[in-house]
Amino acid sequence: MATLYTHQDKNVRKTWFLMTMFFVVVIGVTWVFSYLLQNPAILYVGVVFSIVMNIGSYWYSDTLVIKMSGARPVSREEYFDFWNAVENLSITAGLPMPKIYVIDDESPNAFATGRNKDHAAVAATTGLFKVLNKTELEGVIAHELSHIGNRDTLVSTVVVVLVGFIAIVSDMFLRVSFRGGSGRNREGNRMMVVLMIVGVVLAVLSPIIARLIHFAISRKREFLADASGALLTRYPEGLASALQKISAYPVGLKKISTATAHLYISSPFRKDGNKMSFLTKLFMTHPPVEERVKALTSSTATR
Repeated sequence: MATLYTHQDKNVRKTWFLMTMFFVVVIGVTWVFSYLLQNPAILYVGVVFSIVMNIGSYWYSDTLVIKMSGARPVSREEYFDFWNAVENLSITAGLPMPKIYVIDDESPNAFATGRNKDHAAVAATTGLFKVLNKTELEGVIAHELSHIGNRDTLVSTVVVVLVGFIAIVSDMFLRVSFRGGSGRNREGNRMMVVLMIVGVVLAVLSPIIARLIHFAISRKREFLADASGALLTRYPEGLASALQKISAYPVGLKKISTATAHLYISSPFRKDGNKMSFLTKLFMTHPPVEERVKALTSSTATR
């Protein structure tokens, strides 16, 4: 039987695999850049920078995300229902009580962050408490606690590091290459011209590929957290209703970054139109709400 921790070990293995793969990708990309620009220092700087970013994001991911979101810590007295819901569901899930934060924003949303269950945090917007009822709020909290229990927050952090790093290195390479690079030994060297073209293509495609991986992982983990959250509350209808209300809210979050958007239970951005093309879905950080609600209600029907 599935439990909150069914995919925890799998996510830990996935994290180590991703970290190893990311490190190899960084070495490969920076090696190409350093070879094309005939500057070995690029490789050394890239390797050191990737290590620092991985270690730093692992230990301080929750602090960085909280600051970027503008969240503030709250007490039980200030948000009694929110605090009690997190505390009770944490006990039910067998998780330590995470730190609790609130974002002063009318747009309803929530997210979880942290490298593990002992260093985790749950944040919700003030608008969430105004829009949702008690059972819906519990469904959202159970979803976020499932991310913590399943170690999704750690995987997400590693993916963010890869996407951010590749984007930075690629941008640097494009800037330098279009300025002519070092210009040394390139004149009359047909092979160098070919490699330079390949390098430019790599610089353009690498961020796109990395972000597609990022989005794919984000969408998959949302379905998993929905299922785990429903299992925790034993009431899938609460989460399904909450997702519909959150996605229907017409205004997105005021303070949001594309680097952290995937952490939220529902996309913090708002787009016009109900119909989405395949390409639009491909670049979404979250699955369509209709698909998530259908999955939740289908599980209810089969019980």
